Amino acid sequence: MASITEQRQGRRWGIFFRLVLVFYLGVALWQLADPLGDQGWPGQQKKHTAVIDVVGTIAVGQPASADNIIEGLRAAVDDANTRGVILRMNTPGGSPVQSAYVYDEIRRLKAQKPTLPIYAVVSDMCTSGGYFIAAATDKIYVNRASVVGSIGVIMGNFGFVEAINKLGVERRVMTAGAHKAILDPFSPVDAVAQEHMQGILNAVHQQFIDAVRQGRGNRLKDDPELFSGLVWTGARGLELGLVDDLGDVRHVAETIIGAETLVNFTPEENLMDRLGHRLGTSVASGLAALLNSVQ
Repeated sequence: MASITEQRQGRRWGIFFRLVLVFYLGVALWQLADPLGDQGWPGQQKKHTAVIDVVGTIAVGQPASADNIIEGLRAAVDDANTRGVILRMNTPGGSPVQSAYVYDEIRRLKAQKPTLPIYAVVSDMCTSGGYFIAAATDKIYVNRASVVGSIGVIMGNFGFVEAINKLGVERRVMTAGAHKAILDPFSPVDAVAQEHMQGILNAVHQQFIDAVRQGRGNRLKDDPELFSGLVWTGARGLELGLVDDLGDVRHVAETIIGAETLVNFTPEENLMDRLGHRLGTSVASGLAALLNSVQ
């Protein structure tokens, strides 16, 4: 009888865990059924404002990589129902190369469809590489407390020469090429190498400046600190000509573009990846809660 009772309990637990799995699978599928919420779907048969999110660091492998942003831009521009494009920006910047890719693509798309407006709308921050991208758009909208600017280039590392000397550590490095170990943190600063790297930084900075001047034109004020790397509030950026007006995404879509329906064209993970991630998270959370209740 004890064996029969044990078998029955085992079957009951097996049924229970199957039901739990089916439940969480259903929840995950329901979430996937409407991933864009009330913003609609790309390609829907309604006049809309396309939105592409530029959030976080602009770098390869990140959500705000050039590949992702450009993919979203192209899809938005190719949609016949798109009445305008908004880059919804909240980024500290990142790779100058990735930013330049997006800048050039926006300029190309604007030349291809000159009547389709492309705007940048900033929430908290749009600095450095983020502002590089925004400068290519038709207009930049901010909040008074947004942070914009930082038109500069930075490269940094640490120096441990004195530290390893005090520790009695001998640095051994071999190179083929006089400056192959350039900026080695365990070696004294090489004046020639430092001058060379400063020249590279200056060249990239000038590229940044030229892009901003080309994008903003005569809207920029003549201020000696404009390209110094400083940042400003949205209100001050408006005075300096770095931005065009105050406004959020909803305001720009409804009042400026004239299409209040928002459709998010930001590329996402494919269906199976999203399903796997959400299902895995849901099941793990459910099992953890179950085990805690059993204990």
